[in-house]
Amino acid sequence: MRPSIILHIRQLTATRKALLAVAAVLVAAYACCLPQQLFHVPYSTVVADRNGELLGARIASDGQWRFPPRGTVPEKMKHCLTTFEDRHFYLHWGVDPLATARAAWQNLRQGRVVSGGSTLTMQTIRLARKEPRTLGEKVIEMILATRLEFRASKEKILAMYISHAPFGGNVVGLDAAAWRYFGHSAEELSWAEAATLAVLPNAPSVMHLSKARDKLLKKRDRLLKQLHEAGKLDSSAYELALSEPLPEAPHTLPQIAPHLVSRFYRLRNGKRSVSTVDKGLQTRVEALAARWNREFARSDIRHLAILVVDIRSNQVVAYCGNARYEDAQAGSQVDIIQAPRSTGSILKPLLYYAMLHEGSLLPDMLLPDIPVNINGFTPQNFNRQFEGAVPASEALARSLNIPAVTMLQRYGVPKFHHFLRQAGFKTINRPASHYGLSLILGGAEATLWDVTCAYANMGRSLLRLPQGECGLLMPGEGEKTASSDDALSRETTSSNAPLQVSDELFQPGGVWQTFSALTEVNRPEEIDWKSIPSMHPVAWKTGTSYGFRDAWAVGVTPWYAVGVWVGNATGEGKPGLVGAQTAGPVLFDVFGLLPASRWFRRPEGVFVEAEICRRSGHLKGRFCEESDTLLVLPAGLRTEACPYHRAVTLSADETERIYEGCAASEPVVRRSWFSLPPVWEWYYRQHHPEYRPLPPFRPGCGEDALTPMQFIYPTSGARIVLPRQMDGSRGVVTVELAHSHPAATVYWHLDNGYLMQTQDFHKLSLQPDPGRHVLTAVDDAGNTVSIAFFVEE
Repeated sequence: MRPSIILHIRQLTATRKALLAVAAVLVAAYACCLPQQLFHVPYSTVVADRNGELLGARIASDGQWRFPPRGTVPEKMKHCLTTFEDRHFYLHWGVDPLATARAAWQNLRQGRVVSGGSTLTMQTIRLARKEPRTLGEKVIEMILATRLEFRASKEKILAMYISHAPFGGNVVGLDAAAWRYFGHSAEELSWAEAATLAVLPNAPSVMHLSKARDKLLKKRDRLLKQLHEAGKLDSSAYELALSEPLPEAPHTLPQIAPHLVSRFYRLRNGKRSVSTVDKGLQTRVEALAARWNREFARSDIRHLAILVVDIRSNQVVAYCGNARYEDAQAGSQVDIIQAPRSTGSILKPLLYYAMLHEGSLLPDMLLPDIPVNINGFTPQNFNRQFEGAVPASEALARSLNIPAVTMLQRYGVPKFHHFLRQAGFKTINRPASHYGLSLILGGAEATLWDVTCAYANMGRSLLRLPQGECGLLMPGEGEKTASSDDALSRETTSSNAPLQVSDELFQPGGVWQTFSALTEVNRPEEIDWKSIPSMHPVAWKTGTSYGFRDAWAVGVTPWYAVGVWVGNATGEGKPGLVGAQTAGPVLFDVFGLLPASRWFRRPEGVFVEAEICRRSGHLKGRFCEESDTLLVLPAGLRTEACPYHRAVTLSADETERIYEGCAASEPVVRRSWFSLPPVWEWYYRQHHPEYRPLPPFRPGCGEDALTPMQFIYPTSGARIVLPRQMDGSRGVVTVELAHSHPAATVYWHLDNGYLMQTQDFHKLSLQPDPGRHVLTAVDDAGNTVSIAFFVEE
């Protein structure tokens, strides 16, 4: 304050100083009289699609349909409101002196209150305060209305009023009224509809759609006439508006993507959320889900979920958490997309990729497909058969379990567990030791959300796009994504900190080779899709959990990633609940709704040429005669050269092997021979008639460095529990051995005691006592193999 002003104040009389102080207090009180936030009411949770179209809503906690406040008012509604309620709205400062004087005169003349003379600004204050209507309250409303005019623009005041005005029953605000009474958004209101809503807040308890409809219609028509006379409606628009009938009954709000709406209700209660979902696609996906749900219900398979992700934007465009949300049956309202379920085989491509990227696997490297027993864990293929050896890419395409377990054993469970956590699998949150090797066969639980987003990130790596959590909210909605906020993370992880998806986890080279294998998965339709030009490649994988409780299918194209789950939310297993038979057909029906796209371009600058053994899939070894020059990842050059081709010396008729020192002057033939380990060979040749086992050595001439026989079961160090039989006797264990020469005779010994001999089929049953045992097999050529195992008490 300037010194001259201070001096001037000091020279004032005491009375004037007191008046000045009072004036200062009044000014300060006026400046602070209006609360920062006018309305303290709960709002409905409203969810819109990416274009702003309503998907659904949940009622506010006080039982009112009150949508979150608007920021603007549609033009038609603006004209109707100001014409009906406050013609001088844009001219006054919160109080209209002429309207106030006119109301006072009318009230005095009638001897009762017939007009309030309130402006829209004053009515906004009254809606916020909710106080009884008295003369004193009217004065307060006037004061606060003028203060509100200083704070907010006319547009903002109008929006505040129309967002909180009562429209009868439990409907509050323009947006809720437009949907409840006319079934569409406020922006689509006709002149007649806007006029109806403009007159309703004037007396919503007296005049409503269900009562005093004639009065409501006359009031609407009078307003339409005023608009016409004011030049807001031309004659044709006026006549059309008059001809529109009043709605008969309130509409139900849309129920599109109901599980998504419930999800936002939990995470963003009372807010309007613009989701990334595309309403048109969502409705088609829901119709498809309902159709398949009816089909599966015949087999008592009651639930189905579908998630569609736009890979280019990494946004969810269809979210069907379950089919038939409106059904009262148990489980229909469970959001399966966010429910942890046993993964079955759906994680196998991730392990395949990880090993390719690390350099511990080549795409077609042979993997064992033989009976295994790892500390009591005895995985089986779905068809209960063994093929001895299978190329890794084929094992992935056919979803063979035993090669997958072998891969995980080589790669390491802790390392793969860490990889999955980096990939965003929030529900795999127990120590790696808890899962063990079963991790690759469904021993862990994951959500359809995490699975589909992981596959989408693989696709994004081929498009050279950043990897991260899939989005559910359009940009500018206040959060990065609904799925990454702390509330969701606390729901789906054991910690309070959200799990971050590791950027650049997937590299294009390994993903390209993985997807190449996944395009070879047999499609549900029994056709050669490659011969049909209109059908484009899809990298896809199915999964079936133990006990037929969960059926999965996930597919990726350059534009979309689609995830499907089929089963019962209650966890009931059904014999027909197999990924390829249930989720697979649904997956391709969903892709039928989406635009087709060309396949990914092969990544450039990430592969090197290498000579690969045609039969083993390993790097070409010394004795490999047939090889192909293929593109592999540079890390793949560190893998082992082919261990299955070896140089052998044969007799002239190639029926016997001959040791070099025994050949003398006898003519011999030198060959490169493809030979698998005995157990592999035992099963491999049953499916490959072209396979030729090594001929035996000529008697007395050399010995084989490779033992021609190998135990199939038990494995070394196996711990076996023998259950009691019905009669109380001890159970039996069946031991089996593979021999490279079918005609060989094998002599069996247990703990140095002779048992018996076998020929052709080397299998027998034993009843050993509890403790450690050594089983020995000797063939007629003198080859010996032994194994130790334990029988538990």
